[in-house]
Order: sequence, then structure tokens, then C-alpha cells
Amino acid sequence: MSVLLSVLHDATTLTAATGLAYATAIFAVAASSVISRSPERRRDARATLTILVRRRGQR
Repeated sequence: MSVLLSVLHDATTLTAATGLAYATAIFAVAASSVISRSPERRRDARATLTILVRRRGQR
């Protein structure tokens, strides 16, 4: 039973770390789309943000 709890704990930790990394990437791209001085960079950052935030099932 302790092996199962260890595996669940490791899976939870990995899920949390992945979610934090994804949220950090979203924040960085959103910040660059607002802060960049160049219109081309802002446009590219917004395009990247729409790709990252795109919801599945909506078309």
C-alpha cells in the first residue's frame, strides 16, 4: 500500500510542477505581448498566447 501512496504522491508532484511551468509560460508570453515596444513582437506574442490558451473542442 505504501508503494501506491508513493506513486500517487509522485504523480501529484509532477502534475503540480507541470502546471506551474505552463502557468509561468503563459504569464511570460502575456507580459511580452503587453510590454514589447515593437508591434511585430506584440503581434507574435499574441499569436503564441492564442496557441497556448486554445481550448480543445471549440472550432
